Amino acid sequence: MEASREIFWNVGHGGVPVMYLLAFAAIFLMLLGARQRVRIWRKGKPLDRYDMPLQRFGRFLADTFSQRKVIRVRDGGVPHAYLFWAFMLLFAGTLLVMVQVDLLSPMFQVNMLSGSFYRLFSLVLDLAGFVAILTLSSLFIRRFLTRPQGLETTAEDLRIHALLFGILITGFLVEGSRMAVTELVQKSDLAFWSPVGYLLAQLIAPLGDGAIRTMHKGLWWFHLLLGLGFVVAIPRTKLRHIATSSGNSYMESHKPKGSLAAIDLDDDALQRYGASVVSDLTWKDIFDADACTLCKRCQDRCPAYATGKPLSPMKVVRQIGALAESSSPTSLIDAVTRDALWSCTTCGACEDICPAGIEPVVKILEMRRSLMLMDGEFPGDEARRASDGIEVNGNPFGMAYSSRADWAEGLPVSIMAEDVNVDVLYFAGCYASFDPRNRQVAASFVRICAAAGVRVGILGSEERCCGEPVRMLGNEYLYRMTAEHNIGAIRAYRVKKIVTTCPHCFNTLARDYKELGLDVPVEHHTSFIKSLIDSGRLKIYRDPFTFTYHDSCYLGRYQDIYDEPRSVLTASGGALAEMERSGRDSFCCGAGGGRILSDERAGRRINSERVRMAKETGSSTLVSACPFCLSMFEEGIAAGGKAELQALDLAEIVDRRLLK
Repeated sequence: MEASREIFWNVGHGGVPVMYLLAFAAIFLMLLGARQRVRIWRKGKPLDRYDMPLQRFGRFLADTFSQRKVIRVRDGGVPHAYLFWAFMLLFAGTLLVMVQVDLLSPMFQVNMLSGSFYRLFSLVLDLAGFVAILTLSSLFIRRFLTRPQGLETTAEDLRIHALLFGILITGFLVEGSRMAVTELVQKSDLAFWSPVGYLLAQLIAPLGDGAIRTMHKGLWWFHLLLGLGFVVAIPRTKLRHIATSSGNSYMESHKPKGSLAAIDLDDDALQRYGASVVSDLTWKDIFDADACTLCKRCQDRCPAYATGKPLSPMKVVRQIGALAESSSPTSLIDAVTRDALWSCTTCGACEDICPAGIEPVVKILEMRRSLMLMDGEFPGDEARRASDGIEVNGNPFGMAYSSRADWAEGLPVSIMAEDVNVDVLYFAGCYASFDPRNRQVAASFVRICAAAGVRVGILGSEERCCGEPVRMLGNEYLYRMTAEHNIGAIRAYRVKKIVTTCPHCFNTLARDYKELGLDVPVEHHTSFIKSLIDSGRLKIYRDPFTFTYHDSCYLGRYQDIYDEPRSVLTASGGALAEMERSGRDSFCCGAGGGRILSDERAGRRINSERVRMAKETGSSTLVSACPFCLSMFEEGIAAGGKAELQALDLAEIVDRRLLK
């Protein structure tokens, strides 16, 4: 006899129409719940995340079925991925049965579920169900017994686990009771292709035919109700992340990381800037709250949270969702709190690690815009003074325009107003221009260029702060003012290429200024120096040293530059010892998000925590490629007392190894 089985064995002809009626009712209730979620999302402002559909669909398929974002964190992520894949196989098996019953049998009299295919079908689904139980058990132990610090667990989590366990266990019991009366007796060779069902059938068989049939029928209906209950629960519980997390993969922004929506500052019709209430956010911001599963990965990666500050990206997202769902008139800023908003360094670690593609940083920056542009609030008086300095003098130090090029005195560099015959424009930035320590980095970079035969020009007194720090604090007006000035100055000299030693300037000029019309290639000095070495224009010698390298957030996560600086440093003779947080997982220095302009008042200092990580590598040198990071590390090392570590910029390392 050919290997196969009766689909609705022991259910009876009258039960099948009832099953379909219940299924349609469950789908209807699910759609009602989904409609309610859509109504909540639509409280936000419109946002187009539907362009380039083929590219979006490809990313959706890759993210969803590979679970590549989920498994980046092995603890919890790997079991979740296996659970997902197992349920996908079980769902696919259910679809195949539906196709067989509702399409192939009545219309074509074809039995697909037979022979060798049915044997394989039975084996795969049995193994998938077994893997699902194992991984669900692992996740249950993690959430309810070992419970990692910070992982929030609710009664809803327990109900969801119970529902999933119920579906899986009743599924196997239904199979085992059926096999005890059919395959175990009639086709014992086929029974081996369902190993879990076979073992259960052996245990159930002694109950006798009549008792088993009664048990089977009851279990079958209970299993069906649990499965349909799962469908109904999707839009009403955290299970909605099945749709929303995958949806976020499709709707991920194609703009560079951290891109903010443009504000028309000349539009008199605008009543509010930024986001002070939920309706000021976009529908996608509210949608993100439904995609969040409280996995706390963002919280674990947040440098502010790690150092005892009142910011949790996870809680920011959930507070937005709670306000949207309740229609509460509560101020968004009051719910999140000002201290939490000002604690963010915009490092992007939360967004990079999120398996659901949630974007907390943009939400925080929109709320900061409201605080700054509508209420004139600053995180501290020192930030206000620095902003005033940028507005009046073009730099946060309040130094005169005329002194901006003083650092270049005696160096082989041209002032663009005097000589435009240069290969690159070096956009020095405020710290390289005025901070004594970072002036040394600027000088090293210029000497490197001279050694490679690269003619360097600077704007000098025409250069202003790139505007990034004040923009991250929410002052879009001041950012736009400085940006338009710099763009005008750059255009006036028909610059071919811009190089900067500051990742914040680099990110701003390369991406944000481009949106304002600047169309000039911009490069960071790490990749620029590497290209000079690779082309043979720059000759350096190897002088052995041990180092650990700090990946600046705006060079790494924002610009994906990781290998170039390491390549240059190892070519200089360095032996690399990575910190516990490096590469994409790098830990912020604490200066991003405009924090360079403001003091840390809550918790431990972020820079001290990063210096601690560097010291643990046993390296003698902490290398960075950012003036903000260098300043923070100098301060962190000094605060530690004994100078076991020296902080240097990559350019200084190379400068010391130039072949004369």
